[in-house]
Amino acid sequence: MIRYALPALLLTSVLPVYAQSPAAEVPLIERGKIFGNPSKTAAKISPDGKWLSWIAPRDGVLNVWVAPADKLSDARPLTDEKTRPIRNSFWSPDSKVVLFIQDKGGDENFLLYGVNVASSKQTNYTPFEKTRVQVLQISSKIKDRILVGVNNRDPRWHDVYSLELASGKLTLVQQNDGYGGFVADDNLKLRIAQKARDDGGATYYRISDGKIDTTPLAEVSLEDSQTTGPGAFTADGKTLYWIDSRNRNTAALVAQDVASGKATVIAEDARADIGQPLFDERTGRVQAYTVNYLKQEYVPVDNSIKEDLAFLKKNTKGQFAVTSRTEAEDKWLVAVDPVTAPASTWLYDRKAKKLTQLYVSRPELDGAPLAAMHPQEIKSRDGLTLVSYLTLPKSVDANGTGKASKPVPMVLLVHGGPWARDGFGYNGYHQWLANRGYAVLSVNYRGSTGFGKKFISAGDLQWGRKMHDDLIDAVDWAVKNGVTTADKVAIMGGSYGGYATLAGLTFTPTTFACGVDIVGPSNLFTLLQTIPPYWEAGKQQFYKRMGDPTTDAGKALLKERSPLNFAADIQRPLLIGQGANDPRVNVRESEQIVAAMAAKNIPVTYVEFPDEGHGFARPVNNIAFNAVTENFLAKCLNGRAEPIGGALKASTAQVKHGAEFAPGLADAIK
Repeated sequence: MIRYALPALLLTSVLPVYAQSPAAEVPLIERGKIFGNPSKTAAKISPDGKWLSWIAPRDGVLNVWVAPADKLSDARPLTDEKTRPIRNSFWSPDSKVVLFIQDKGGDENFLLYGVNVASSKQTNYTPFEKTRVQVLQISSKIKDRILVGVNNRDPRWHDVYSLELASGKLTLVQQNDGYGGFVADDNLKLRIAQKARDDGGATYYRISDGKIDTTPLAEVSLEDSQTTGPGAFTADGKTLYWIDSRNRNTAALVAQDVASGKATVIAEDARADIGQPLFDERTGRVQAYTVNYLKQEYVPVDNSIKEDLAFLKKNTKGQFAVTSRTEAEDKWLVAVDPVTAPASTWLYDRKAKKLTQLYVSRPELDGAPLAAMHPQEIKSRDGLTLVSYLTLPKSVDANGTGKASKPVPMVLLVHGGPWARDGFGYNGYHQWLANRGYAVLSVNYRGSTGFGKKFISAGDLQWGRKMHDDLIDAVDWAVKNGVTTADKVAIMGGSYGGYATLAGLTFTPTTFACGVDIVGPSNLFTLLQTIPPYWEAGKQQFYKRMGDPTTDAGKALLKERSPLNFAADIQRPLLIGQGANDPRVNVRESEQIVAAMAAKNIPVTYVEFPDEGHGFARPVNNIAFNAVTENFLAKCLNGRAEPIGGALKASTAQVKHGAEFAPGLADAIK
């Protein structure tokens, strides 16, 4: 095991003000070992069980690799991306081709590619410009083709095509003139179409013989829109599974008989929405489901895999997830996350009841001083329960109890979305910041998903108000419980988390010691003006949940909640990172607030990446921004920092403004 006894030079070559940091006795983990390429990740087993694929570096860039399932030593790379990492892949139903999607420079115009395992020939199946492909259905019955959605005709809507994998031929199945999505069965026949309603909800229609019915199959209100939708048909097409919150709060797993329309609740949980089910690969019938309240857990529906789930729970050290299965269901891939050790992936032989480790994703972290994560239930001022996650530096919680021996500076790390959630598990940002001497708190504020429709709806029209109040309430909880002190809390996040950072520094200008905004919107009006065209179906939901820019009242609300309009109120240090090609939060969102602050001579540091989009996919860029971030936070919170060194020069980072306000940055870009 690698032990982190780093040279004293690394620990002492930072600014003297950090020398007495509370985590000084804990070895410093190099940020490159946390944010650099994993050695292997995202493994998949082919449907026939003969092959394993995974993502791993090739010449420093993440690519797809493949090996015979019984001889991993024969591994070879299938792809040869030179710049932008491939982040996931999946198998064709005939086990002959590994498929993946890839964009250019973060523009999110994802095209579909495939590589034949035998010949290594790579094919671009959707060779179109300004197009974003969707994979709609892969069948267990039909092996030679799949269904895809392509928006090259009209960027707002995805037409449905049948894609022949051997030839690459695309055949139009359904021209889309205004539908937000489709559901197909295992015969690759379209069965359901979804259309957005003016109130932000959705209407679902049956499709019969290629024609979309005019009579609705189901109506879903705005309140249920994030927690209700059809999932999948059984292989015989007779049963349709829904995730459904209608007539209840949390989303249940419901089986609907197609012929009669009768719906039967398979599973529900008052604490949280039902998550991703496990389906029988051959019949399509549900075998188990997940529930994620504080932690994710598997719950069997029948006896078919009950013993397997019990075996995995007993014989894995950490939270496990079933990530891939053969069509025969004789072999599974299982990811295991211990949090305080690097994650690993295992091959599970069901018949032999045997687990074989395939790899550790980040072996360089084996033996590193990783910190425990602790779920917390925090009450908001109006009585909501905010499921949150706290990580403490080992210097004040050596035994991982979740109780700090003394207060330390804290980073409030806010998730994006906002219609997403934080969860339990290894989190590189939590580990990195805790290692630098900070408590780290992530809060599922109102509007977060997974906790029922009422919790989501409680965030409607509350950007910068009650959603922000929840974050402040969590900080108050941390101060009251001795985690931190009120004067030593930073706020940091990406996307909505970036907005929350800007809101924190404008609407509550003395609450936070400093802020780090990553691809966060500063002007909600211009944000809604520049959303990608393929989000057309969800536009009304944005308007109803954020504010409607087509009405006077909506315009006033968006203006009132936009940090840009209050930039003059900023009193604390701010660092901003942005991808130039971001299609979700246009680069103008960062440029506007930087210009407004500069006009008032308010210090701000702005780093832009010309080859990134909504976040930083290339490790060299992520490491570079985090190098700036940790030195920025060290000055603000009196924590530790690894020197910037050559991190920026290895990246495409462009410091557009304020290098003088971030320690070491001016020297790093000379």
